[in-house]
Amino acid sequence: MAQLKDDCFAFGGELTSVANALSDLSERLSPVCGREDVSIDKALGRIIAEDVTSPRDVPPHDNSAVDGYAVYFSDLDAVQNTSLPVSGRIAAGHPLGRLALKGEALRIFTGAPVPEGPDTIYMEEDCSEIDGVVTLPPGLKRGANKRDQGEDVKTGAVVITSGSRLRAQEIGLAASVGRASVNVYKRLRVAVFSTGDEVRDPSTDAPKGCIFDANRFSVMAMLRDLGCQVTDIGILPDEQDKIAEALGEAAPNHDMLITSGGISAGEEDHVKAAVEQQGSLNFWRLSIKPGRPIALGQVGTTSFIGLPGNPVAAMVTFMVIARPVINILSGNRTVMRPLYPVTSGFEYTKKKGRREWVRVRLEIGDDGALMAMKHYSSGAGILTSMVDASGLVELGETVETVSVGQTVDYLAFNEVTR
Repeated sequence: MAQLKDDCFAFGGELTSVANALSDLSERLSPVCGREDVSIDKALGRIIAEDVTSPRDVPPHDNSAVDGYAVYFSDLDAVQNTSLPVSGRIAAGHPLGRLALKGEALRIFTGAPVPEGPDTIYMEEDCSEIDGVVTLPPGLKRGANKRDQGEDVKTGAVVITSGSRLRAQEIGLAASVGRASVNVYKRLRVAVFSTGDEVRDPSTDAPKGCIFDANRFSVMAMLRDLGCQVTDIGILPDEQDKIAEALGEAAPNHDMLITSGGISAGEEDHVKAAVEQQGSLNFWRLSIKPGRPIALGQVGTTSFIGLPGNPVAAMVTFMVIARPVINILSGNRTVMRPLYPVTSGFEYTKKKGRREWVRVRLEIGDDGALMAMKHYSSGAGILTSMVDASGLVELGETVETVSVGQTVDYLAFNEVTR
């Protein structure tokens, strides 16, 4: 298992480009999780730690794509019906068991192995069979309805690449080449905590002047969506020594520590001092909205991420900054998130030189194109805006205005939870 290098999150100078920051991180960081073998029925969502190479062709033999009749194309009349005796039957899992002869038709069923020789298969609904003789119409092309050996996978082909997150389709593909188990990275172990004398767990009461803790639960949910093993440390009081003690106890048994809020330089922001008491902390003053400062550091050799305190800012910076870090440390080779072009259904003005994410919901416009409709509120504390939205429109540093009908880049929420 790899370890983080000392101060690997330190960067010189001001970082204004998210893309440059993530590119630099990709070079600095590597997976920190160990590996284990798991059966494929338990591998959904895991990050594979090996290339899966096929030891066989898939399909392993020519086979029929339909129920019908297998024949030699050279036996067919090009302009009129051909009649052939039906002298064999081939079902899936039951080869013919003899050589196929010219001048005969073989009754064959979907998935059944095609013997050497016959190269064309008629669908049964296009034929008529009477007293063991089938009539075949002209016009069928050579090779029709025959699946070739290895047309899906060739022997020796890499079918799943190390660093991929295993979906249902990868698991099915692994099974198709005979793999009952795969080697995967162990789940990234992440401890999550909140701080603040005013913060209360939703299982308790929130007296006047207090708020319920939303960020901890949002962050833990996003971590679990990414396949992490999550430990809930709970809510810590605004006391530097107690926070430092909790960090020190959690670090040896986890790969990452995450909090939100409490990382500024104010009198009541004790997380910053507690992290620095146990390790190192670097502020990334990225020119972004929502979010801006985000803290990355280490407690011993365990990575630490301090998200902003406002709920929307915490979620957005998790999606665009923390998630790529988690992916790298987890062994996932997909670091950058995909953006899709959509049509703007709103007008917007922003500061040049700053990257912004606007909460939107996709709707179908009058022309049938997908339109991004901006939520009425841009406040970093309006969590309902994240519920009402389906994703974010990302506006780069050079953008100053957005007009209705303009093409913009859309980041779907369901693309940043996996």
